Amino acid sequence: MNAVLLPPVAPEVTATLVEDLSPRLRKRLDAAVTKLGARPTHRDGDTVTIQVDDETELRLRATAGVVATADAITCGCLLAPACVHRAAAACAAPTADLPPEPADEPTPHVPDVTVPDVTGPGTAASDTAASDERAPGRPVPAADPDAAPEPALASPPEVASPAQRAAAEALWSAGAAVLEAGVDGAGAVAQSALLRAAHTARLRHLPRGAGAALSVVTLLRAARAGDPSYRTADLVTALAELLGTAHRLGTATGPELAAVRGRARRPYAPDGSLRLYGLFTEPVVTDSGHGGARTWVVGTDNRLFTVGDVAPGGAGRALGVADRAVRLGDSALTHRELGRAGLAVSGATVSPDGRLGAGKGVKAVTARGAAWTEPPLAALWEPPPSEQALRALHSTSRYADPDTGGSDLLFLDVELLGAVGESGGTCLLARCGDGTTVRLTAADDDPALAHRDNLMLLAAAPGTRLRIIGRLVPALHPRLTLLACSHPTGGGTVDLGLDRLGRADLPGPAAPVHPAPPQPGESGAHSPLYLLERRVEQTVPAGRAALGMLGDVTTEARRLRRAGLPTAAGLLTALCASAARRERDHFGRLLPADTDGFAVDWLTAARYTAAVSESLCAAAWEPASPSRQRVAAG
Repeated sequence: MNAVLLPPVAPEVTATLVEDLSPRLRKRLDAAVTKLGARPTHRDGDTVTIQVDDETELRLRATAGVVATADAITCGCLLAPACVHRAAAACAAPTADLPPEPADEPTPHVPDVTVPDVTGPGTAASDTAASDERAPGRPVPAADPDAAPEPALASPPEVASPAQRAAAEALWSAGAAVLEAGVDGAGAVAQSALLRAAHTARLRHLPRGAGAALSVVTLLRAARAGDPSYRTADLVTALAELLGTAHRLGTATGPELAAVRGRARRPYAPDGSLRLYGLFTEPVVTDSGHGGARTWVVGTDNRLFTVGDVAPGGAGRALGVADRAVRLGDSALTHRELGRAGLAVSGATVSPDGRLGAGKGVKAVTARGAAWTEPPLAALWEPPPSEQALRALHSTSRYADPDTGGSDLLFLDVELLGAVGESGGTCLLARCGDGTTVRLTAADDDPALAHRDNLMLLAAAPGTRLRIIGRLVPALHPRLTLLACSHPTGGGTVDLGLDRLGRADLPGPAAPVHPAPPQPGESGAHSPLYLLERRVEQTVPAGRAALGMLGDVTTEARRLRRAGLPTAAGLLTALCASAARRERDHFGRLLPADTDGFAVDWLTAARYTAAVSESLCAAAWEPASPSRQRVAAG
């Protein structure tokens, strides 16, 4: 069966069908999902039919593209509707996106706060108050006009409601169970618990936690299906986001609570009239098989915006879309043209991440663009590299609160130094004006795109000075994926994923490319922090028990302490001890593992390693000392 043919199923539908199964059928559910995946399917309008066997058919009926109720999945077997087939079909289908939030629930009542009498007993104020209370008919003295007004009492900070805290506990329990079992043990039943928790969180106005739970489910399914695009690091991040969000909700107040709750969608807000200047266009090719183009534009206030067109397809679609008209008002500019031209937009709508909306009320006409050396674009290159890296790092932080703003792009003036070999291939070394040496890599190695060929051609022109745009790659050394640059001989810009440079575009004869080994001080050697990072990652595929069997970590902890990372050493020791710890009762029988305690230790280690990695990345972008500059030049 091709899973793409199945309509998406609402999370609560899948959870309900799994919860209604008997314990015996739940044990058979994962096998049923696998078996159902091999059966033929066909679509007739909004209904998809799965041929369970020669005599039994299973139907999924979508409404507005989504299977929204359990009754919409029907089976013709003798055990229906209590059969395993309906639940298996729901588990095999994609999970539907979260619908809009329900109407706001009433604000939880906050009891009045009694303010103590600060005047103290025996004073005139307290005596007057007491006598006024004893004589309710007594006239109140006139207020002294010269007296200072009493300060208004501050409202107590908003806290999560009991229902929200209960929903957060369900999210925590479901995430901790996945961490306990690992990918291998987190089958359809564990996933249904996550889906139920996500649905409850949505009803309690916790879209961030609900979205994190759905992300974990999607990644678990990809991992168990052997999806080549799956990466363990992505599931580590999703699990840590889920557990961290659930954990913070119990203590967060005020603005932090709003961030932890999150926002259900990325709404487009009106932004009036905008004068936009094209910056560059990049092809977009995703691991999920989508392709398209994204054009970056800049407003007069130096805000960055994007106009994108991404849909199922690959590199071929990305190249084709680059020459199609942008979806913005009545503009006839293609993505390539917009990257070098301008637009005057009225009725603009913008999402929190800078995407320009293409609604009916948006009007756009072509206007003059600007060179990278002219305002307002030139201002993008003015901040020092270290300041830009810190801003980009904040925007790409794995656990940053949503809608923090900013982009992951850096704008640098560099001198090319040549190619250098790495374990993963070849990159291009470049030096910034402050002496920082940056490694530039291809944004995509797909041969249909021009990234790799252009990078190697630029490596043959050491000494060339360029104005570049790159995307930050968090690492222990300054690193970017190269997206666009000024033309090597002047006169225009180059979209390095779309435009192909030739040898005639270089300022002089191309030098042969012989990648040099990394220079001392520029190798970006691994930090011992990976000793903790790998234990955090090893937990996810096989679960807590597998980590507990890895043996003694005293040597690794000692290496971390010698490297000046005593906190990492302590977290590593605590994590492995928690994984191996199993208590016994008075009869010698094993007691249930402390799932919550292990989840806390794992979450602490995951968040710590992410924070330290980001700190090391930011430190690597600090201006080079004179000794570093001499090393890089030599």
